[in-house]
Amino acid sequence: MADEVKGFGVGARLPRKEDARFLRGRGQYVADIALPGTLEVAFVRSPVAHGRLRGIEKPEGSDGKLFTSDDLSHLSPIRIVPDVQGFKPSDHHPLARDKVRFVGDCIAAAIGKTRGDAEDLAQLVIADIEELPAIIEPLAAREETGSLVHEAWGDNVYVQRDFEGGDIDSVRDAPVVVTRDYRMNRQSTVPMEKRAVLAHWDDRRDELVVYITSQIPHIIRIGLAQALGLPVRQLHVISPDVGGGFGGKARLTPEEIVVCAIALKTRKPIRWIEDVREHLTAAVQAREHVYRVTAYADDRGIIRGIDAEVTIDGGAYALWHTGPFMETGMAARNIPGPYQIEHFRARTWTVATNKAPLGVYRGVARPGACFAIERTIDEVARAVGRDPMDVRMDNMVRPDQMPYMTVCDMKFDNGDYPESVRRVAKLVDYEGIRERQKSIEPDGRLIGVGLGSFSEQSGHGAEEWLRRRTPIIAGYETATARLNPDGTLELLVAIHSHGQGMETTLAQIAHEELGIHPDDVIIRQGDTAVSPFGMGTFASRSIVMGGGAVANACEKLRDKMGLIGAHLMQCDADAVSFRDGSVNGPGGSVTLAEIGRIAHLRQEALPDGMDPVLDITATWEPSESSGVFSYATHAAVVAVDPATGEVELLDYAVVEDCGTVVNPMIVDGQIIGGVAQGIGTALYEETPYDTNGQPLATTFVDYLLPGAIEIPDIKIGHMVTPATVTKYGMKGMGEGGAIAPPAAIANALRDAFDAAGSGRINQFNETPLTPARVRAAVVA
Repeated sequence: MADEVKGFGVGARLPRKEDARFLRGRGQYVADIALPGTLEVAFVRSPVAHGRLRGIEKPEGSDGKLFTSDDLSHLSPIRIVPDVQGFKPSDHHPLARDKVRFVGDCIAAAIGKTRGDAEDLAQLVIADIEELPAIIEPLAAREETGSLVHEAWGDNVYVQRDFEGGDIDSVRDAPVVVTRDYRMNRQSTVPMEKRAVLAHWDDRRDELVVYITSQIPHIIRIGLAQALGLPVRQLHVISPDVGGGFGGKARLTPEEIVVCAIALKTRKPIRWIEDVREHLTAAVQAREHVYRVTAYADDRGIIRGIDAEVTIDGGAYALWHTGPFMETGMAARNIPGPYQIEHFRARTWTVATNKAPLGVYRGVARPGACFAIERTIDEVARAVGRDPMDVRMDNMVRPDQMPYMTVCDMKFDNGDYPESVRRVAKLVDYEGIRERQKSIEPDGRLIGVGLGSFSEQSGHGAEEWLRRRTPIIAGYETATARLNPDGTLELLVAIHSHGQGMETTLAQIAHEELGIHPDDVIIRQGDTAVSPFGMGTFASRSIVMGGGAVANACEKLRDKMGLIGAHLMQCDADAVSFRDGSVNGPGGSVTLAEIGRIAHLRQEALPDGMDPVLDITATWEPSESSGVFSYATHAAVVAVDPATGEVELLDYAVVEDCGTVVNPMIVDGQIIGGVAQGIGTALYEETPYDTNGQPLATTFVDYLLPGAIEIPDIKIGHMVTPATVTKYGMKGMGEGGAIAPPAAIANALRDAFDAAGSGRINQFNETPLTPARVRAAVVA
């Protein structure tokens, strides 16, 4: 990449400001907030996956301490009605009425002085449930009509949609036809801080104050107002420090509504802190995708067409505010990946099953789509007898073709996709691995190298969200820049950092525009009473959208400050510049502190007709709202023991291009964190269910996470192709690290067995690639 910038602005490798408190244990999370008289909540949850709720027997003396749906009958159900033809809405009651639809479905809520007291009361509740057959397998759910998750639908399909471009029938006579089935199994999001909410009524302000661990406080405020039947003005949502989100905290869930409802009813502070078992059982789950992909290629492996079926298990309910339908559309549209595929068709089904609701998780649908197309690229390469690296590059969109409109109407703006492949291959010594494979390893293990490439859309505005038919169009972001009388700066933003270092990067943008030292900048986030309205943090949008809004606000503030500085120095405003905490003119300078003092305390010194104070709110949206595209190629080198199926990652590398890099250290951290999660998807993490719908991984004994030993040192290479329609040329990249690892690792395993001449094919197509699954491939 280009030489890193010195100093404090865009491009500088600045240590994270927020780490000063986090590393000393001084962060403040929902669990750290102590209000006098707080009562704790424990939920009574369904022990069965599917059944009719015939009644609830409350223990004696539980009045005012135990709440069922009848006690909170005023609550509106969660109901998603997107502008998607054929989508079937469902009523998701915060506490179950008439029916339970997954293990962990909330039936009642108990309160006590301690969590233990609340749990003791919850255990005395008897729920009369007539158990029904559970729908578990997503492919079966497409056809099942005998047992229905939602009877009113008549089937178990949220929505069936087709996506098509070109003419797939025109290439069915291709000389090479490869069909493969792929499955990415269900997993949990597992942030370090699980869900948490504390609500209390504030009589002085006549409002319900809700502390909640959330990525989208302003949007959650709207959802809570609708569910509780309150005017929005009576809801004050505060997200303090958030210990990870990854998409799982970008949805409104029943427990959060119930806690607020009890706080309103009792007029006491009510808190619920999710434990690990609750999280693994009932929180947002992700990734359950099933694909059948047919590739039509020529005898060199150039793919002319892709015909796909995509089935995504949405679970029992559609979570507010988008539901699961968007996941399927994103999966289908991203199957062509960064390749020149002219003809495409995808038939898609989003199905309901008796499992916890599906939500978004880092990368959303793209890890599944990447897994499907990247495994297919490798299978096509082997079908024509060529190295997968060469076939991958030959199929890619070239830089001279940019901007390039894909067969799924996604506009790649710029970049050099094949170069990312060449560079990452050098980082892992691809040719050296090929030489190594010619000899038998002393320990009998097999060595393989695999690649995975993707493009990642970010910074998309109204056009793209309208295309996705989401109920809320997240096409802009907002920020307020406020210079104080002492020259310090407050940035009030609606995006929310949950680990991305936004307090640092936004301060760097302020420095870029105003020359102010980042230590003199405070970021105020997560409080709907403080920050202007905005959409929040998701979809790799924070630095592009939120950073763009901060830049706009600072630019407008700079214009006014420049006029004040020029007036004081008696020069033209065009002649001033901002650096080192001052406004500088041809013959002198004025500090930002002096400008702040005059604007607030000595208005007589302002230019004639200028209003006092320095406080600007601005929005930002891209001039082209279809989005900009980061991209990357990942390379994995594995050693696999064919006798045990154990896999070791020997090497891992990433070459990425996210446009202009605001802070290289933070970008590297985001890549490494994402790769770690992607390795979890590839090798360890899974939430299986038995045939009765019972989840089989509800503790960390059963739900495996990669640790430091399982994550190799990640080699990172950067390319920089600035975007032309964003501030500074930035592109989002927060989700990218998690997208390609399953594909790269599966391809490396396939390569290991192929290089050993085992003849194993079509065996490494289901995640996670546990030792049992690898062993099964060996003995098949």
